[in-house]
Amino acid sequence: MKEVPSCCFLLSTFSDLGLIIKWLKESTVNTPEPLCENFEQSPLKRTFKSKVLARYPENVSGNPFDQDAVNMLCMPKGLSFRTQADQRRPQFHSFIITKEDGSRTYGFVHTFYEEVTSPQICSAMQTLYQMHNAEHASANPPSSSSSSSSSSMDSLASSLDEADSPSSSLSSSRAAGSYDSSRDTLYVSKALCLITPMPFMHACRRFLSQLHRAVTAATAPPLPLESYVHNILYEVPLPAPGRSLKFHGVYEPIVCQRPGLGELPLADFSLAEAFSLLGVENLVQVFNCTLLEMQILLYSQDYQRLMTVAEGLTTLLFPFQWQHVYVPILPASLLHFLDAPVPYLMGLQSKEGTDRSKLDLPQEANLCFVDIDNHYIELPEDFPQFPNKTEFIQELSEVLLSFGISAKAGAPPRTHSSPGSTPSTPNREHKTVALRQLVDDGRNGNLAGEELTVLELLQGNATLERLQALTKRTGVMVAHVDALRAGVKAQGTEGQGNRTAAEEEEIRNAKLNVQLREVFASRFITMFADYESFVIQSAPDLESWLTNREQMHNFDKASFLSDQPEPYLPFLSHFIETQMFATFIDNKIMSQWEEKELLLRVFDARIDKARLYNVRAPSLRSSNYQRCSVLKESAQAIEQRLMKIDHTAIHPHLLDMKIGQGKYVQGFFPKLQADVLNTGPSNNKWSHRTASAQRRKDRLRQKTEHLNLDNDLKEKYMQEARSLGKNLRQPKLSDLSPAVIAQTNWKFVEGLLKECRMKTKRMLVEKMGREAVELGHGEANITGLEENTLIASLCDLLERIWSHGLQVKQGKSALWSHLLHYQAREEKLEQQQADSPVSYVPERRKSDSSISLPSLHISLIQDMRHIQSMSEIKTDVGRARAWIRLSLEKKLLSQHLKQLLSRQALTKKLYKRYAFLRCEEEKEQFLFHLLSLNAVDYFCFTSVFTTIMIPYRVVIIPIKKLSNAMTTSNPWVCVSGELGDSGIMQIPKNVLEMTFDCQNLGKLTTVQLGHDNAGLLAKWLVDCVVVRNEITGHTYRFPCGQWLGKGVGDGSLERVLIGELVVPNAEEDSGRGCWTPPLQRSPTQARRISITSLSGRGTKPTSGQIQEAIGEAVNNIVKHFHKPEKERGSLTVLLCGENGLVAALEQFFHHGFKSARLFQKTVFVWDFVEKAVAYMESADQMGDLQETAEPLGMTCQSVCRYVNAINSTSRNIGKDGKFQLLVCLGARDRLLPQWLPLLVECPVILRMYEDTALLRDRTPVNTLIGVLETLHDFPITLESSLVKGIDL
Repeated sequence: MKEVPSCCFLLSTFSDLGLIIKWLKESTVNTPEPLCENFEQSPLKRTFKSKVLARYPENVSGNPFDQDAVNMLCMPKGLSFRTQADQRRPQFHSFIITKEDGSRTYGFVHTFYEEVTSPQICSAMQTLYQMHNAEHASANPPSSSSSSSSSSMDSLASSLDEADSPSSSLSSSRAAGSYDSSRDTLYVSKALCLITPMPFMHACRRFLSQLHRAVTAATAPPLPLESYVHNILYEVPLPAPGRSLKFHGVYEPIVCQRPGLGELPLADFSLAEAFSLLGVENLVQVFNCTLLEMQILLYSQDYQRLMTVAEGLTTLLFPFQWQHVYVPILPASLLHFLDAPVPYLMGLQSKEGTDRSKLDLPQEANLCFVDIDNHYIELPEDFPQFPNKTEFIQELSEVLLSFGISAKAGAPPRTHSSPGSTPSTPNREHKTVALRQLVDDGRNGNLAGEELTVLELLQGNATLERLQALTKRTGVMVAHVDALRAGVKAQGTEGQGNRTAAEEEEIRNAKLNVQLREVFASRFITMFADYESFVIQSAPDLESWLTNREQMHNFDKASFLSDQPEPYLPFLSHFIETQMFATFIDNKIMSQWEEKELLLRVFDARIDKARLYNVRAPSLRSSNYQRCSVLKESAQAIEQRLMKIDHTAIHPHLLDMKIGQGKYVQGFFPKLQADVLNTGPSNNKWSHRTASAQRRKDRLRQKTEHLNLDNDLKEKYMQEARSLGKNLRQPKLSDLSPAVIAQTNWKFVEGLLKECRMKTKRMLVEKMGREAVELGHGEANITGLEENTLIASLCDLLERIWSHGLQVKQGKSALWSHLLHYQAREEKLEQQQADSPVSYVPERRKSDSSISLPSLHISLIQDMRHIQSMSEIKTDVGRARAWIRLSLEKKLLSQHLKQLLSRQALTKKLYKRYAFLRCEEEKEQFLFHLLSLNAVDYFCFTSVFTTIMIPYRVVIIPIKKLSNAMTTSNPWVCVSGELGDSGIMQIPKNVLEMTFDCQNLGKLTTVQLGHDNAGLLAKWLVDCVVVRNEITGHTYRFPCGQWLGKGVGDGSLERVLIGELVVPNAEEDSGRGCWTPPLQRSPTQARRISITSLSGRGTKPTSGQIQEAIGEAVNNIVKHFHKPEKERGSLTVLLCGENGLVAALEQFFHHGFKSARLFQKTVFVWDFVEKAVAYMESADQMGDLQETAEPLGMTCQSVCRYVNAINSTSRNIGKDGKFQLLVCLGARDRLLPQWLPLLVECPVILRMYEDTALLRDRTPVNTLIGVLETLHDFPITLESSLVKGIDL
């Protein structure tokens, strides 16, 4: 096939503007080459390959022309044909090309239809029609209607123009049936394109529109077209920052302006249109997803809408920049790029009438889908909301209303979980008039009223403007329109002089744009006002910083978060993990050594200005909403620039060119003279100015080269430093060979592995903390919020890895889909094994002497079944995340995934050859990185799914050598955790093990164990109670080591035991491939059994050790209250645990205590307390306390009241239990320091304590009082299991 008629381009030099024109080379064309082999469609509905026909100038130094990319983006669907019966309105759209260094080039395209004059093409089209009709007739008997199935590319990218014409359904049915060259006129699409380095969208649109009008007008333009093209290429400069510029198109002057150095950077795409299309709330939600670097897919029939929304979103990110794949218009040939396992912001053209449900996207677990034409969005599950969202939306709505734009909410956003997430397909007529019907569309309350739309139509359309002017001159009144205009102008500014409606509209749009952007910018200025205080500047020079970038800790995230208001934390903890925030901080650090990046410079200046007006201490962070205070001045700056033009460019003029070439033929764009357009003039002032600017750039480049870092090396480091966690900004649009696609996929695989390494390393370091690791402690210094953020980020990464290279997508979650396939295969194998006879293998029994928990069977399928039984989770994405959390908590994530991937036949069936999961070496490294997470303890499942029912298993382990294994009494148990308790449960007689189902108790804290003392063998010496969560496998040991029974020990029938998490031993844990080393502890003091209940033998602590233990116990409680409320853990353990406050005070009271008496029963500390209280009460009755100071008398009464209340409780908690309760109540009610002096002064102490006892030495007692007083600052609350039955 020969070349197809196609397209030509003109590109800029000095002013950096470029122009491109697509048109037909009729002489060389025979048959157009189809873009896709979709022969079901009629030839006029097919698209054909386009190409660049001309570009001016041919070359621009330092800015090579990417012909393939421009061709693809000018006509993303390819070339199309029409007849006189079809709609042929010109279309405008823009596009963007992002280079590898992140710099951007903008293209502005005016597409129109031109008559085909080549007889060969007309006859080729007729031949195609005859072939099509013949095939159709043979395939379909006359009775059946013709169905047009479409190829995958065509289903995703089809003709835009069908959607534009209300009559297209009628005309296409006629046209689809035939094309007759003798009767019909054939037209072909062509495009003019202007390429610029900055987004002067309105100016370029008006210039291209005028250029096309010059060709279609009845009379020739005043000058040859070359003059206008030459003028914009070489004689129209970029406006200086803070200045406006007027230049001349073919018919009217065009104005553009550029913001000043302190203002927000240039953004010319209409935000009003973006807000109108989506609604304020929807746009804020999509903006939030963009900030959190999710995958954003925009969907619309109109290319310009895709660009408007995409550019609107990225503009509003100021001062941050989107760091990932950015393709606002995804050409049909690049649809495989939706498979990219990275965050992206892409735009996809929808086909008229295509249902959302038919759009088969590779991955949706983390996708934000934005259907622009239907004004609705689908959101990912489970992500944090933007801070102060309600007030923020309110402020944006007020700004829109002040410009006459209604801000009612659009269609409510849908999450992927909602069953109705696919919109019902609008019927054909409904879709065809989509643009016209946008205003009063029922689902979209965003758009302004009908009047404003009519006025916007008038103001935006030059032809209608001229018609209106004509009616005025002839005396005809257009009252309705005049009234409209007066009404809208009343909202505008005063003293507008005699500007045209189009100029008025431009000023209005520019003011609205900047005010909306200022509202967004002020949110970030409020949130990050103190960010500089948390930037860590650790490198001495740029070279060492770039070299060690991966190892550097650049931002103190924990301190920053601790300084933020509580409501902001969910969002901020996610946001500061993003690539855009990391790059922002990198730019801040690099600004020490090189010029500040533009956005950073403006942002820092704004923060400094805000500080001048609003001095506040960083600690006084408030979540009160602060409205933007610079709306008025920002709008005034734009208005002044546009009203008072600073510069006027040289007018277009005749060029020194051959006469007679490019002569005017109405309706046909001529071939321009390349020789005059390839070089610019050398004698005008603007070229001198641009040349001197170029020289300045060169000098600056040389200066940076003289830094001690070679420029190429620096660029390499910079690229590597900035590409942490991200891969490609934009796919290469030029070369789409299999080798390039393979290389792109390889980059993705490498990127995913690198991201996995970074994430697991971060999770480990944050969770363990450096000192904790060195000391062997597993105590977390990471907040639950940060932990949750990191785990959510890991879930997202796993979903992206499992989505990469899928053969066929099934369900929203690729990981869960793979797990279900695995489960089906394994269950089938299980069934086959069950049916076949199996030889019996006796189970190995443990010796009876060790009663313990049966080991928990490790099973991937079992864990899946646990998740499937959870009715709280409604979606596949939710199930996958829950399964990841459960596996992580059980330290089985790496093992489970290894097992899942070991079924290679299944993996091959589900994944293409290039998929990450089929790259053996990378897969092994990935599983190894996940294995490293077994070094720390997570409670990410238990702490998130708080309402699910969980089976627990309880085992009671008695000390058999000293007592009966069983008891004749009726024992009971009550298990308590951070989220609640199980209630009292009777244990069947002579059974030491039981299971029960209960709503999630969280981390377990206490067990109450008791019995009713019935029968002959009622006494029971219990070593410990062990409780296991049967889903997560977490096992808690509750040490007891004391008697339960009357007349033995302290006579207790009930004990409150404090739990400790059991670290699995190496044998149990060997299946997991990695285990936590046992925690190193300070030497455990002998339990209370050695102090009181038994013979009193054993090592007793020294007075120094006792005082140290008290200090440590109090210190731990103080630390507990300094943590954020959600991160504190169990206070009960700190009060009553092995090294808690009660145990430390017990040692203090036991020091020098005459407890074991010869031939007498053991005396307890509680006996001393009771005797002291009895003495105080008798002294009070005798009147000895009357003379004492009033507060002292009150204190005596309080200690007596508390001790009597404890003694009169119905619970049989024993003497040690009563002492524990007294200490806990005294700490809660801030009475301990007041009680101590009374007990010390009591004469009973002389009989019951040695002279050397700590309690009889005033110095340690006073120190103890001082230490206990530090607890008065904190609100101590006690678990119900401790204070049950006490009424005070």
